[in-house]
Amino acid sequence: MRSIRSRRRLLVAVGTVLALGAGASACGSSDGGGGSGSSGSAKGKKVRLITGVKSDPFYITMTCAAQEEAKTKGMDFTADGSAQWDVSVQRPLLDSTAASRPDGLLISPVDTSALTPSLKQIQSAGTKVALVDTTVTDTSIGITRISSDNEKGGRVAADALAKLMNEKGSVIVISVKPGVSTTDARIKGFTEEMAKYPNIKALPTLYDNDLPATAASQIQSTLAAHPDLGGVFAGNTNTGQGIATGLKQAGKEGAVKVAAFDAEPDEIASLKSGTLQVLVAQDPAAIGRQAVDQLANAFEGKSVSKSIGTNMVAITKDNMNDPSVSKYFYKSQC
Repeated sequence: MRSIRSRRRLLVAVGTVLALGAGASACGSSDGGGGSGSSGSAKGKKVRLITGVKSDPFYITMTCAAQEEAKTKGMDFTADGSAQWDVSVQRPLLDSTAASRPDGLLISPVDTSALTPSLKQIQSAGTKVALVDTTVTDTSIGITRISSDNEKGGRVAADALAKLMNEKGSVIVISVKPGVSTTDARIKGFTEEMAKYPNIKALPTLYDNDLPATAASQIQSTLAAHPDLGGVFAGNTNTGQGIATGLKQAGKEGAVKVAAFDAEPDEIASLKSGTLQVLVAQDPAAIGRQAVDQLANAFEGKSVSKSIGTNMVAITKDNMNDPSVSKYFYKSQC
């Protein structure tokens, strides 16, 4: 990833799964990669997954689920990922995968446009491409796109922070970098929703290049310049970790409220300790399973869903022990 937009309904929204209309739009049998689209079998098909950052528990959770689903279908599945969120790091992985001519490719592109030529080339060569988590702006890429509703997640974070801030003070967004489809959407949803609170001043968004140490420094500088800072929205996991560290070092943990995306082990620990107050968790396992399923449908000549939105849940210290919520915690290994 439900209508969560009204702040009057936030108490109901926090802790409940945010339905995204996961019954996404199905287009007819999508060929997408130059194949025939005729009936066949998924068994034995060579499928590769390239994630955004392979050490990130979000992508580890996605990989574990995709691997298990591929195993049940008899696919030849392998996964790799970037060491860091950077086009120059991911492009060689994509080029190497293209040379092996897989039947299917699941990929989380780290930029909305820079990898488009490479993706067009591999798709034209016959590989069926599924975009997972992140996307590219060229709509001709991919037979399916599977992601959370990140814009709505940003709105949920804004409403949560506004309530925790008693609807007054300054708030700031710290995120990765411009040009990432998921975090751009989160920022858009957050800033649009926060504009509904006239007594909260939104400061200019800062970018940390996915470096926790940079986020820690940025939050400390912001605190010095804006003593009325009451809330921070972290665009992703590494940013959330950096903000938590910076606030702790400044002696402001708990005083400045933090809403962060994802539910990785370090974030769960920060939620327990009170450094983070709200986590907007995605469902990376569902993204991985659905992507494998859609590729299997394409291999077998069945209809393919062009776009699928997966569930999200708002996690707080009060509801984190509920099994219906804790199942969204991310894994650090399969």
